[in-house]
Amino acid sequence: MNPQKRVQMTVNTRELEPRNRLIFALDVSDGGRARELISGLKDHVGAFKVGFQLFTREGPAIVEELHRQGAKCFLDLKFHDIPTTVAHAARWAAETGVYMFNVHASGGRDMMRAAADAVHKTGSSQPPIMLAVTILTSMDDDALRKVGFSFKSKEAVFNLARLSKEAGMDGVVASPEEIMGIKFGIKGEFIVATPGVRPLEAKKDDHKRAATPAKAIEAGADFIVVGRPIRDAAYPAQAADQICSEIESALKGKSL
Repeated sequence: MNPQKRVQMTVNTRELEPRNRLIFALDVSDGGRARELISGLKDHVGAFKVGFQLFTREGPAIVEELHRQGAKCFLDLKFHDIPTTVAHAARWAAETGVYMFNVHASGGRDMMRAAADAVHKTGSSQPPIMLAVTILTSMDDDALRKVGFSFKSKEAVFNLARLSKEAGMDGVVASPEEIMGIKFGIKGEFIVATPGVRPLEAKKDDHKRAATPAKAIEAGADFIVVGRPIRDAAYPAQAADQICSEIESALKGKSL
């Protein structure tokens, strides 16, 4: 399939309101706690990221719960397998109606193209946003060297981002440090979703390549993913609203 001819995304990121740029990482193990957070935050964030931690415990039921409550799901399962297997998973994700899902860019061009093809073949009028994970924000140059990468993290991210674009992905997941390079170096519409985002006063936790919400948006991030600073706050909805205010201020600054 020619990636340029696949069904168009239904999201124009330039027109997204600040709240819809904030994705809350629903990284909890208890289904009851997850449902409480969905109920309390669905009017304060744009989408909820469901990863291995929760999906392993709850399965597709948690995606159904998000949709039942009128919330959007970012299915963060980072598909990484042979092309046929990933194609089946991508098709299921599209048919389930998730807002976005991701694959590992390191799975290669053929794997990513198989995922894009599978989504295209569903004929969905509202296809999910397909993102490719470049280099995890928990890794730095030293960590990459130890697993055999000869490139530094920024160079590896840019190479994987270009490969993802060629394979028909809608965008990538990358750290705040690589946003500007990706936006400058890749022509046409290409989304960057950024984890490792922490308010100034928050700890970086596992993220070695991190930034504040404002800095990430100023650099060109389309979506930012935030978990613990919201989840562990005394008042999660207020914490989310504060981050949305930071996003709004950063967007206004960019438009001046």
